[in-house]
Amino acid sequence: MLSCVYSAGINGIDGFLVTVECNCTKRMSCFEIVGLPDNAIKEAKERVRSASLNSGFGFPALEIIVNLAPADIKKEGSSFDLAILISLLQASGTIKGDTGPLDLSDCCFIGELSLSGELRPVRGVLSMAISAKNAGKRRLFVPVENAKEASVVDGIEVYAAKSVRDITSHLLEIRTLPPFKYIPDESELEVKCPDFADVKGQARAKRAVEIAAAGGHNILLIGPPGTGKSMIAKRIPSILPEMTFEESIETTKVHSISGILPSDVSLIRTRPFRSPHHTMSAPSLVGGGRIPMPGEVSLANNGVLFLDEFPEFTKSVTEALRQPLEDGAVTITRASGRIKYPCSFMLVCAMNPCRCGYFGHPTHECTCKEGDIKKYRAKISGPLLDRIDIQIEVPSRSYNELSSNEKPEEPSSEIRKRVNSARKIAQERFKGEKTDNGSAILCNAQMEARHIRAFCVLDDACKRLMERAYNTLGLSARGHDRILRLARTIADLAGEESIKPLHLAEAIQLRSLDKNL
Repeated sequence: MLSCVYSAGINGIDGFLVTVECNCTKRMSCFEIVGLPDNAIKEAKERVRSASLNSGFGFPALEIIVNLAPADIKKEGSSFDLAILISLLQASGTIKGDTGPLDLSDCCFIGELSLSGELRPVRGVLSMAISAKNAGKRRLFVPVENAKEASVVDGIEVYAAKSVRDITSHLLEIRTLPPFKYIPDESELEVKCPDFADVKGQARAKRAVEIAAAGGHNILLIGPPGTGKSMIAKRIPSILPEMTFEESIETTKVHSISGILPSDVSLIRTRPFRSPHHTMSAPSLVGGGRIPMPGEVSLANNGVLFLDEFPEFTKSVTEALRQPLEDGAVTITRASGRIKYPCSFMLVCAMNPCRCGYFGHPTHECTCKEGDIKKYRAKISGPLLDRIDIQIEVPSRSYNELSSNEKPEEPSSEIRKRVNSARKIAQERFKGEKTDNGSAILCNAQMEARHIRAFCVLDDACKRLMERAYNTLGLSARGHDRILRLARTIADLAGEESIKPLHLAEAIQLRSLDKNL
């Protein structure tokens, strides 16, 4: 007897519907799975056999052939276990309705089986649920731990099950499962990160970070140890705008596929902050592996990637950032195919001015030789530095700045209001505009050449100022465009429709380290 049920697989961050066909024939007993399965799926034969026996269904002594269609796409992972077992039980006649086979054409089954028949959570359920809904499926059966994630998708009923028995009882109408409804707690919407009110002084660095957040610009913080570089960087998510629903869906997909989405979270609503150690490898940063997985640049998608002690990262790691910073996506090519992951993030870097950390310090003597300082700074290549919009010095603070309590520091909530206001102006300006890869423009940093020509028009005074800066600092064409993007953001923060010399001058100052580095 032939049966057909549906499951879903993952390709990149998107899901695709998989038809699980099972044919049982009275021949020599065997069990085969075809359709480009990986090792995890091939091993499903033993999990399915034990789960069926331990759930009280027995196991048919028949020739069993399971096909995962489409057969030309590589299938990976253990998420097909449940669909394979349900298809087998129906094909062998173990479960059936009063008048014949069950109608499972509107169902999708996702989950890993334990040997006892219990369901275990799998990765990428959100992407699979979206693909099932788009394919016209109305009922989705998932493990309990994945139910909150799947319930984000409207238009499909989610059933959370603990075991195969729960699902078969529901299908046979012996004991039905209620559709899972998840109501998020308001606390999930709160931005849970440190506040800028804790940072004493450093007004210029705070201003630079505010500009970076308002326009989505990359920023490099340079200063001696203990000046607050890391402290400032860790507070950047507290002033970034709230995520749109589309951004939340995309970010949740990446985290779900990577297996780091908490079981009590249905949708990521706060912008991610990733801070990998400097001993990481290039594949860990951009993604890869035998089975390609997202790297840190993709896990930071729609959020912040913070690289502390920037020169300590190996050259292969830092240079691997160049293409993702330009494209907003990373493509991983393997023999089995190409996978594309999104990586539109705000890069925040911190570094010391030299190896000992005290070059230029007013009171602490630097012990580095001139050649060592140049060698240390040369670890950051010119092409990479050219892609960092803001390069700002974070000087050491005086005792009075640290001890003064006369005037409280501005909290993140106030800075965020200005950032939101500037972002709103930019989004109104770019309404209907698209990048070359077809994605919507949400901030000034995403402008391309044609947008810069249209929205960053300079008057004569600004042109003369820009010309002097271009020739004096030896800027590249990319550096020229990034200054214009910065000036546009500064004008938005000031509520100005056009870029003024004051805005352009501040933007140039924020990139003045090009000449020194």
